[in-house]
Amino acid sequence: MRAPSSAEFLVVGSGIAGLRAAIALQPHGRVLILTKADVRAGSTGYAQGGIAAAVGPDDSPELHAEDTMTAGDGVCDARAVRVLVEDGPRYVRELIDWGAAFDRTPDGRLDLAREGAHRVRRVLHARDATGREIGRVLASRLDSSCVTVGDHATVVQAIVEDGRVAGVRYLDAGGALHEARARATLIATGGAGRVFRETTNPEVATGDGIALAYLAGARVMDLEFVQFHPTALALPETPRYLLSEALRGEGAVLVNAAGERFMPRYDPAGDLAPRDRVARAILRESERTAAPVYLSLAHLPAALVRARFPLIGDLCARAGLDLATDRLPVAPAAHYMMGGIGTDLDGRTSLPDLFAAGEAACTGVHGANRLASNSLLEGLVFGGRAGEAMRGGDLPWPAPPTTPGTSPPGTGAPLALPLSEAEIADLMWRHAGVFRDRDGLTRACEVLDDGWNTLVRGLEAGRRFDAAAWRGASLLTVGSLIARAARRREESRGAHWRADFPARDDLHWTRHLYDQL
Repeated sequence: MRAPSSAEFLVVGSGIAGLRAAIALQPHGRVLILTKADVRAGSTGYAQGGIAAAVGPDDSPELHAEDTMTAGDGVCDARAVRVLVEDGPRYVRELIDWGAAFDRTPDGRLDLAREGAHRVRRVLHARDATGREIGRVLASRLDSSCVTVGDHATVVQAIVEDGRVAGVRYLDAGGALHEARARATLIATGGAGRVFRETTNPEVATGDGIALAYLAGARVMDLEFVQFHPTALALPETPRYLLSEALRGEGAVLVNAAGERFMPRYDPAGDLAPRDRVARAILRESERTAAPVYLSLAHLPAALVRARFPLIGDLCARAGLDLATDRLPVAPAAHYMMGGIGTDLDGRTSLPDLFAAGEAACTGVHGANRLASNSLLEGLVFGGRAGEAMRGGDLPWPAPPTTPGTSPPGTGAPLALPLSEAEIADLMWRHAGVFRDRDGLTRACEVLDDGWNTLVRGLEAGRRFDAAAWRGASLLTVGSLIARAARRREESRGAHWRADFPARDDLHWTRHLYDQL
């Protein structure tokens, strides 16, 4: 079914942030959700571990805030953190009231887990499929009488008219170009893990929303801060399946090829250190021993492991491994963008009537390193707040333009970028991955700049862009922004580690970095 050409509210993306915003909007007008594949294909459904919130008897928003700020390594926005931890319990209880089946203890209490860098158990989970369960509940709350979902829609451009965003242009499954107009538009397209060769992200995570907003003139921020999850399954010719931090929270340990636990040698917090430090320790230990490193749960009761992590167990079984008894080879992989489209605490971007929420957005809440299981909470809280903000005010209906706006590329031969997706991803992994330095980042910037110049010339000439060209344009744009920001930040902080500037520099770098076209 073709999506309608207009609605009061437009949501681009169908993950937790987009769905929660749509729920807030649906009593106030027609809502159109455009999603790149279908509503089950995004990153929310891949979130295994859980959602963090201060709902336990030994917890508090203040304690949750302290853990979040510590993990963020000095550049979290304190106001955003306060909103996250104070609003979080209310939004989570709302999910429970709506029927979210979080795991419980035999006496009926929430079975809270602990993950790395959390001082208490505060992570709610639905076995190891928490994101899927939350997505199910949110989708069930959509009112089909006022919410339309257009799937397999590749959103390619923001329509900017009279200085405001009046909607988007998108390609349908057959490659035909359409417009969807709205008086308020939300970008909730998720992250950009596919810009790196090694990633836990699904195929759709190509940074489309960040690139679209940047090319429309919106401000982006903190893009040097990319979280590399330390424990992705590392087997040849096998996807980098995420092995959730919840495994280590329940007692899994990292061992080298000799079976020795090595994390205490690198960090006093051991296996429950923040993700950035664990990722670097794994790579250093692998280099020291010239051998892979492993995650092991063999010392835990096998029945407990299989009952707690059935989906991860199935993933391992497909690769010929037993989660409960085998040592699992692991290595870091790109996992989460702390940076994104800059927003205020209600999702407003620097462009009027354009909002953003979830992983595509950046409020500064994660700082330089996201605390485990804060991502689902971020999408829930800030998606809800963005929905509330979008429905407010007397925004004009987007009538046909009276002054020229952005026009779609659509003539001439299709654009061919000089870099393939694989070449971009390999370049970024080698030069802007876990370990960075000026020479490597400069090399990445030089190569990406050539591709960027080709892209800009194509846009200016009105060249025809098909879905593959737009996907490449998104990867090229976001990759270039990451590499440039990483080269500018001459220190090591959180997930951003520079071999040539290995120390944290609070005198010069306790600040955010912004980019704007």
